[in-house]
Amino acid sequence: MDASSERLDRTTELKVRAARGGRGPATWGQRAIHTALVKLGPDAPRYNLRLSAPVEPGLPLETALRAFTELLHLHDALRTRLVERDGELVQEVDADGALPVAVLHRSSAERAAGAAAELLAEFAGRPFDLPSEWPVRLGLVLVDGLVRQTVLVLSHTASDGWGMRRAVRDLTLLAAGRSADELRAERDFTQPLEEAAEQDSPRGRRRDAAARRYWRDKLSSGPRTQLPRPDGEPDPERRFPFAVLRSPELASALPRAAARLRTSDATVLLAAAATELGRLGGQREVLFQVVVGNRFTAQSAEAVTTLAQEGLFHLPELAGEFDETVRRCQGPALSAYRHSGYHKPQLDADLDELRAAEQDLADHSVIWNDTRDPLAALMPDGVGEVPLVERELSFPDTFPARPGVSVAVDVVAAPGAIELLMVADGALLERAQMAQFLCGVEQLVLEAAE
Repeated sequence: MDASSERLDRTTELKVRAARGGRGPATWGQRAIHTALVKLGPDAPRYNLRLSAPVEPGLPLETALRAFTELLHLHDALRTRLVERDGELVQEVDADGALPVAVLHRSSAERAAGAAAELLAEFAGRPFDLPSEWPVRLGLVLVDGLVRQTVLVLSHTASDGWGMRRAVRDLTLLAAGRSADELRAERDFTQPLEEAAEQDSPRGRRRDAAARRYWRDKLSSGPRTQLPRPDGEPDPERRFPFAVLRSPELASALPRAAARLRTSDATVLLAAAATELGRLGGQREVLFQVVVGNRFTAQSAEAVTTLAQEGLFHLPELAGEFDETVRRCQGPALSAYRHSGYHKPQLDADLDELRAAEQDLADHSVIWNDTRDPLAALMPDGVGEVPLVERELSFPDTFPARPGVSVAVDVVAAPGAIELLMVADGALLERAQMAQFLCGVEQLVLEAAE
C-alpha cells in the first residue's frame, strides 16, 4: 500500500434498529457524573474514558463493524442520552439510530499506531453533547485491509472504568462471532433504566436517605482540617504537582499483607494511606472521600453503566501499630461502601443547607480512588508474560488548582506493578512531602507482608 492510500480516510456508520428503548429518570451515577461535568465546564473532557488498542492479528472491517453494532445492542448505556426536562435529568435510550465511525487507512503498523494515538487525543479532547449524541466515539485504523488499531472513547455518564472493561471483554467475544442475544441469555445484568427504577423504589429511597444522613453526620463530626493550611486566601493560580510511584514490590507484597492481616488488600492500602496522611497532618483522625464502584451484586458487576460514587471513610483515631490501624479501618470502610449510593443533587442541597446554617463542615478534600479491578488481569492487555519493571518515583506534570481538593490519590494496576498517582495542592504539600506519603504507603505494606 503506497502513501497515497493514507488519504482514503472516511466515515461510515453503525446502524441500530429495533433495540430496546425507553425514557426514565437518570440514575444516581448518571446524576453524579453529570453534576461533575457541568461544574468542570471546559475541563469536562478529562472525565472521558479512553482506549486505544492494537488488534492482533487483525480483523476484516465487516467483522469489526458487526461486533461494535452488536455491542450497541447489548448495552443500553451506549445508546443513552441525558436530557434536562422541567428541571430534572432524564435518560432517553434510543431504540434506533446510527453511530459515526472513523475509518483510517495506513501503510504500516507503525503509522497505524500513530494515527490511533492522534485520533484518541481528538476524540477524548472534545466534550460530548449529552442531550443529542450517543456517549460513544469509535475509530478503526486499517493496514492492508485489516483493522489493526481500535480507538474507543466513552462519556463518563455512560460508564465507569469497571464498566468499560466489561464492554471491552464483550467486544472481544462479539468479534469472535458471538451475538448480543447469546451474551444476554448467558448472564443477567442491570441496564440503566432498570437501575433507575430500583433507585426510585421504596427500598431505593430508603437507601438514598440513609446515605445522605450518613454524610451529614460524618461531615458534622469529622476533622475540620487535615493538613496545615497557610494564612490568607490561597492563590487561585497555584499549581497542583502530580507524582507517580510505580512499584513492583508493592504489587508483590500487597496480597501477602492482606492474607496475613486477614482482610482485603484494598483495606490494607486504605489503612496505609490513612496512616501516612495522619503523619503529614500531625493528627490521629482521618476523613477520606473514597470512590466506590457500587457493584455489590452479580447484576451490577456485569453492567456497562456508571455506578461509581463517593463514600466517606472516617477513622476517628489511628492506632500506634499499623496492624491495629488495619483492623480499625474495616468497620469504617464497610460503612463508607454501604453509604456510597445516593441522589447527588439532593446531597449537595443538604450540605448547602448545613452551610447556610453556618455549620462548619469537616474537611472532605482528600480523595482516594482504588481503581483496580480483578477482571483486568483477564483482559487482552493483561494476558501473557508479565514484564519486568523497575521501581520509579517521578513528578511528570503539574495541574491547575482543583476546587475542593487538597489531595487525590489513584491506585492503578499496571503490568508487573501497582502505581500510586497523587495530585496535591502545592500550597499545602511540597514535592518532598508527596514523596514521603507515597513511599510511606509502600513501606507500610512491605513491612506488613513480612
